[in-house]
Amino acid sequence: MYWDVKLVEPKPDYVIYVEIEDGRKGLFDMKPYLDKGRFKELVDTNYFKQVGIFMGAVCWPNKQDIAPESLLAELTPMKNEPNEH
Repeated sequence: MYWDVKLVEPKPDYVIYVEIEDGRKGLFDMKPYLDKGRFKELVDTNYFKQVGIFMGAVCWPNKQDIAPESLLAELTPMKNEPNEH
């Protein structure tokens, strides 16, 4: 679908870089989520770096995921690739 994530990369300070199938790309700050329920496990930076994509959604191995609505609502748009700035 148009909101499916096609690329996700962990960045410093609990931020992820995301590219969406429809061409949008940007940064998503995970810090506001780190003290909530299942997301507490993401405080471990080694675990945080295991971010991936499952069925078009951003997720981690122990089934933490970000709802597409939240991802799109809170995504800070970018025009360049993450290593081009």
